[in-house]
Order: sequence, then C-alpha cells, then structure tokens
Amino acid sequence: MIRRDLHQQNRLAWDAATPAHSSHKRDEAGFLRAGGTTLFDDEVHLLLGTGPEGHVLEDIRQSGARPLAGLRLLHAPCNAGQDTLSLAQLGAEVTGVDISPTAIAAAQTLAEAAGIAASFAVADLYDWLPAQEPGFDLVFMSYGALIWMSDLDALFAAVARVLKPGGRFVGLEFHPLAQMYDEQGRLAYPYGGGAHVVGATGVGDYVADSGAALAPSGFVEGRVGFTNPHATHEFSWGVADILGAQLRAGLALEVVREYTYANGCKIWPDLVEQPGRRYAPAGGPVPPLMLGWSSRRPE
Repeated sequence: MIRRDLHQQNRLAWDAATPAHSSHKRDEAGFLRAGGTTLFDDEVHLLLGTGPEGHVLEDIRQSGARPLAGLRLLHAPCNAGQDTLSLAQLGAEVTGVDISPTAIAAAQTLAEAAGIAASFAVADLYDWLPAQEPGFDLVFMSYGALIWMSDLDALFAAVARVLKPGGRFVGLEFHPLAQMYDEQGRLAYPYGGGAHVVGATGVGDYVADSGAALAPSGFVEGRVGFTNPHATHEFSWGVADILGAQLRAGLALEVVREYTYANGCKIWPDLVEQPGRRYAPAGGPVPPLMLGWSSRRPE
C-alpha cells in the first residue's frame, strides 16, 4: 500500500536535515569541478557490470574515460545531488529526483556552481515514475533509499516500466540485517515485510557522525547539535522483499552482492573507519553491512 501521506511527513524531516548535512562539506562545487567524486568503487562496479574487486574510480580518473557516455541514467532518490553529479562526470545524461524541495534546490545550486549538466525534479517517486515514458538505460538507487519506500511492488514495477528493453536497475543499500540495530547498537527494529517504524527523532545528522568519510571534499564542523523537529516513517524491507519485488516486476536478477563494510556512513556506533572511506567492525565476526544488486528488463 502506497503511503503518500507518510512520504510527505518524511519530506519535512529531510527538508530540515539537508542544510545541516551540507554544512559539514567544504567547497563541494570546487571539489567536483576539479574532478573529485563522491562515489565509491562498489556502486561503479555494479553500474559497469564489473568487479567486485579493483579501484575502478582511480582507473577512470587516470585514463580520463567516461564509461557511462551515451546512457540515460535516473538517480532516485538523489538527495542533494552530489552522487548524481558524480555520475554525470562518468558521462551519463543524468536525472535526479527527490521528494525534498530543499534537497533539490541544493542539488541545482551545486550543479550550476560546479558547471556539471544534470536535470533535477521535486516529486514523490510514486507519482513521478508512472508519468514517464520508457527511456532510461539505468535506474540507480543507493544508501538508505528503500526504508522510505512504502510499497516495493508498486515502486519496482514503475522502475521496470521506465527502463528501456535491456536497461538495468542497479542498487546498493545498507543491509536489511544491519538496519535492525539502533544508533546505540541495540537490536531494535523488525526485519522485513514492510513493517512500519516511527522514528521519533527524525533524520539525524549522520554526516557529523561519519566525518570525512561522507565529506570527501573536506569536513568542516558546520552546524553543531542539530535536532530534527519532524518524526519519520520508515518501512522495513528484507532481502527477500527487495529481490522478490524485482522478480515480480519482471526484472531478471543478474548480480547480487553482500559486503562486510558500510560505505561512508557510520551506521553502528562501534564501527571503525577503514581505508577508502569505509566503516567496518574492529574485529571478530563480520556481518553483512551492505546489499547490492543489478537486474535487467528483458529485451
């Protein structure tokens, strides 16, 4: 069941949090203009159909290649557009969509300041996607997107429809298992089935918590002590929910990967930053912290 009413309540929380997040990032426009990227190797491997090993971004930087040239790519939700513009630097014709007008305004400002071409739209994906004609080579979702989506079957059916025949749906998410734990590392949330979870404290300042790992342009103290006045409504989706909804949408799964680290974000308090802006446990058994996939619309 699509809960547009709850989506709009979440929009308020993101409108409040986005300026706090941006306040910690030094000169993002200059960083991107100079060829910097906010992407990680893992999502680029999935987008290119390579990997999972190797420093593909460094190889691209050294060669000057534009491996996504000629491809239309939808990044949704896109938040404040840093990853969207980094994808455009790989050659893609990108469109970013997000429900937060504050985030999209920040994305448009950043695109203009960085001199990187991209299109952006403010919309609930459940309204925007059905209004589009098929034509995207790639649809990309990443990092905490799916917990805001109230109906995966409806969403992924709409994703499949906007893809060209042969187009791919690529995602890299924090693992559903990892998202069962709260910010104190306690097992606190249900697993799967679209269970509705109310977050009384709203979207927090995870950029401040994660430091330079989420601010590759340079971390600055920025806003201190941010508290969000708006509660959030999240939806718990398990691995079977995520993969099954793609199959029910008629997409053919080609790649499924699990990762024992979290890119950029310190999702648990006891994670330790590793090389490459990754967070992982300091020792002992390592659970899966991210889930990636690539599925294709049949020709």
